[in-house]
Amino acid sequence: MNSSAELPPSARQQWLSVLAHAPRESLQQLLCPLMTGLQFEPLRTPEVGLTMLRGRAGNSGERFNLGEATLTRCVLRFKGEEAASVGVAYVLGRDIERASWVAQADALLQQPAWGERLQAEVIAPLRAVTQARRAQQAGQTAASRVQFYTLQAETMP
Repeated sequence: MNSSAELPPSARQQWLSVLAHAPRESLQQLLCPLMTGLQFEPLRTPEVGLTMLRGRAGNSGERFNLGEATLTRCVLRFKGEEAASVGVAYVLGRDIERASWVAQADALLQQPAWGERLQAEVIAPLRAVTQARRAQQAGQTAASRVQFYTLQAETMP
């Protein structure tokens, strides 16, 4: 039996991850022009709170509380032509507007009339921006990495 950690992420999990990790400027540039004139009903207005960050010793050992981080969440409903859809957002930080944009995009991505368009015009470019940013960070980290080699003890005859 497969554990939930082994299952591949669903399409919705993938686009929510892309949206949550996207820079604010990119979200605003790509999403705002598409959403002008659309009406969303707030089910849970954007609110800021705290979440506990947890880690594992050695990435596989006992869990421990690392600290707290601010988190903004939002839940909206979009009434589309065929059916209504609910969009959710959980983003790190205190950016209420960004959380609202992510929830709106999530709701629209569930609509058949909007899904393909947003995948092509929003999700794909945001994924590319995020991958480029991560590659740049990895390059900076690799440049400062120190390699430690295991020394073998010399044996005396």
